[in-house]
Amino acid sequence: MAAWDLSVTVEELGPEAPPVKVTVTSDLHMGGVILRIVEKTQIKMDWSDHALWWEQKQQWLLKPSWTLDKCGIHADARLTLIAQRKPLRIILPNGLNLRLRACFSTPVFQTTIAVCHPLNIRHPEELSLLRPVEGTKNKKECSEEEVHDLTKLQYTSGPVLTLANGMPVHFAASPDTEAMYKMLSVSSPAPAPEAISKRCHPTGLVDKAQPQSRWLDSSRCLMQQGVQENDKLLLCFKYYCFRNLVPKYDAVRLTQLYEQARWAILLEDIDCTEEEMMLFGALQYHIDKVSQSEPQLRSSCTAMDDLDSALQLLEVKMETKSNTEDIMETMTVAPELHDYLKMLRPKRFTLKGYKQFWFTFKDTSISYYKSKEESLKEPIQQMNLKGCEVSPDVRVSSQNFCIKLLIPEPDGMNEVYLRCANELQYSNWMAACRLASKGKTLADSSFSSEVQNIQSFLAMQRTSSGTNITRTDESINPQSFVSTRYHKKYRDKQLMARILDAYQNVAHLSLTDALDKFLQIWQALPDFGVSYFVVRFKGCRKDEILGIANNRLLRIDLSTKEIVKTWRYNTMRQWNVNWDIQQVAIEFNGNVNIAFNCVTATCKIVHEYIGGYIFMSTRSREQSDTLNQELFYKLTDGRHLATI
Repeated sequence: MAAWDLSVTVEELGPEAPPVKVTVTSDLHMGGVILRIVEKTQIKMDWSDHALWWEQKQQWLLKPSWTLDKCGIHADARLTLIAQRKPLRIILPNGLNLRLRACFSTPVFQTTIAVCHPLNIRHPEELSLLRPVEGTKNKKECSEEEVHDLTKLQYTSGPVLTLANGMPVHFAASPDTEAMYKMLSVSSPAPAPEAISKRCHPTGLVDKAQPQSRWLDSSRCLMQQGVQENDKLLLCFKYYCFRNLVPKYDAVRLTQLYEQARWAILLEDIDCTEEEMMLFGALQYHIDKVSQSEPQLRSSCTAMDDLDSALQLLEVKMETKSNTEDIMETMTVAPELHDYLKMLRPKRFTLKGYKQFWFTFKDTSISYYKSKEESLKEPIQQMNLKGCEVSPDVRVSSQNFCIKLLIPEPDGMNEVYLRCANELQYSNWMAACRLASKGKTLADSSFSSEVQNIQSFLAMQRTSSGTNITRTDESINPQSFVSTRYHKKYRDKQLMARILDAYQNVAHLSLTDALDKFLQIWQALPDFGVSYFVVRFKGCRKDEILGIANNRLLRIDLSTKEIVKTWRYNTMRQWNVNWDIQQVAIEFNGNVNIAFNCVTATCKIVHEYIGGYIFMSTRSREQSDTLNQELFYKLTDGRHLATI
């Protein structure tokens, strides 16, 4: 077989060095090519991490047993012998800037897992990497950034070993690494108002859709997406379904999730009422105070851990017994709710204002009658709430307790508002509506805990005007705890009084409970977990918004911001992407078909979001922590990996 020359650029020789020429034949395997290149460089070092990168094809040549002929490599191929693992700058949700080693040859999904491993962030499938906003800092600000180098951190590839206080063993190697772990696992101080003002504030759904275009493709490697050594990437939570959050094991994960949620509130990436904003501000103020007095977030001892485990085991056994008794009881008596409520249907002009009806709630359906006496007859209407959108409209100070329902119908969404008379009535009916939207009935064991959570949330918003409250705290700036909208609306003293008023309801919470409560309230917001995309539906002439959540897709009118239609994943039969015309097509039960083109992001990102959420739903409490990566790629890739 004829021999020919192959030119290969060797990274270790420097950028100005000419390519190394080696004589090869087409039946020479890739391992032999690398061996000849290494021998010709005469550099004595560990080359085990190096591989060949094919520039024209934008792919790695990672199979050493394949021949040049099988790879399709000829004399005109531009190859580079470079290291697969290089330093990469990772910015966490709390703004911490880390430099650590990342693999540039594996898919981003695996790279994310590898980045989360030394940081002891469990369930890394919930996170991903995205590019930062370009041009937001000048050269002086970039040079002043503090970068924490973790490239020399020694850790094993197996399960992370931790000390009694939850700190991974590899962070206990020196005082510097211990201090680094504290920065990772303890929430950062409240940002200055100037820092909040400098960030991008979305003014509408189109602005909220822009960040989605910056996510990296999880099925392709960093090199294939133009990421170079020491480039800067953001590590953020992408999928809003958080599995098994345990403070004892998830100190870093819980803290970073809190930081991402806090910035979402401060920048108004997610909408909330004024009372909720003040409650978020009070919780931030409390977390800041307690963090200073509890520097180690999750300290524990072995004896207490054993006691906790025993109590949890006992609790599970008691719950099992209780659930069995509940099931036996519900076989004879089906629980119901019935009471007078006021209803408004905004899209039906025949009904002006709220009107009182007698309502009954059974299974997952709600029915209403003119009066209690009429309840023995046929209802005026019966509405099945399975798959509906449920959102609160509550202002405790003005005793306004409303439930907004968007119920899917063949021709669109049926919008219904229910007004309750008091907190207790609202708690019961809101809990019932939330469970019904998930296909659960009042007999479900989670009903009582859902009611308690709602009542706890309402209690936090209740003002404490009857008690003596310290209305000022000169040590803090109230503008650090609320969005810029309230900087303009209230003076500092007014803001401080509102925040400290709400603080009285959360001052008793421990640091762990305060973080947990902040995240609970964040997850209870109507728009929580919805990622927005500007799309053009097939057959339409105007752009609309597609919202992707953990269990549904939303079609939103761009001008009115109203939800036009909701589709649940459990009614989805199949979806596919026409890569030639960049169009996503989805088929649902009942011969419902939709198709759309993406405007603000690629179809691959939308496809990955949908497949990613379906993958998250396959996780269960009984499964091991081992990820089924093959299933993830099957659901999110859509195309063959460009790796030989």
